[in-house]
Amino acid sequence: MDQSTDDESAAVLKAVGRQLKLWRERAGLRQSEFGEAVGYGEEQVSSVERGRRVPRPEFLDRADEVLGAGGIIAAMKKDVAEARYPKKVRDLARLEAAAVEFGAYSNHNMPGLLQTEEYTRALFEMRRPGYSPDEIDRQVEARMGRQEIFGRAGTTLTFVLEEVTLRRPLGGRPVLRRQLERLGAVGELRNVEIQVMPTEREDHAGMGGQIQVLKLEDGSTVGYTEAQLASYLISDPKELQILELRYGIIRSQALTPRESLAFIEKVRGET
Repeated sequence: MDQSTDDESAAVLKAVGRQLKLWRERAGLRQSEFGEAVGYGEEQVSSVERGRRVPRPEFLDRADEVLGAGGIIAAMKKDVAEARYPKKVRDLARLEAAAVEFGAYSNHNMPGLLQTEEYTRALFEMRRPGYSPDEIDRQVEARMGRQEIFGRAGTTLTFVLEEVTLRRPLGGRPVLRRQLERLGAVGELRNVEIQVMPTEREDHAGMGGQIQVLKLEDGSTVGYTEAQLASYLISDPKELQILELRYGIIRSQALTPRESLAFIEKVRGET
């Protein structure tokens, strides 16, 4: 198990793996035979049974059917869905689920909620020290799962992106082009506003780094920020006041949402 996988998730995945192994052995199937039946390779099955790989929902459904578990294995999908998220992502996902307003300023790459799967994968593949293939899959699935927020009624989302994030070809130009197409599509949603901060701006309130501000259903506000090796939840009222002030000024300094979508389309045409 990768070091970035926390103890709580590891315990869930190991428990699921033990159950799968018991059901497989009860059915008299070798790992290779079981893998062939569910569409996994023998090494992948072994990795799941050892709790090192997060099984996909369709794998658990197929395993339940092949092993005649009567729904017991399929019922593990809920626990596995939570375990696939690293702890800091689980914490952030819970906050996002309770948010009625979400605001984010991003200064070096696209915000996670706006990323395409291939753009996200490229980001995790370039991490140093490198992640294992299983950990990359886990991180990508976790980030994609958070994007369910766009379909949630009653949540307003705003984003401010630095112009450089629209031009930096992370993953290659085809990946960037499709990422820009996604920005255009998401920006048309009624509950989403995307703004671009032009590089030529001489006055910029975001020099302190990225910002996320979430207003929750209970009326409280939470801030979130990431540094090189750590992430922080901010709940102190004085610090939140500063974050909200900065984010508001950043939005006022950026292009309007309509101007921004036109700008994004222009950059896409040049990419």
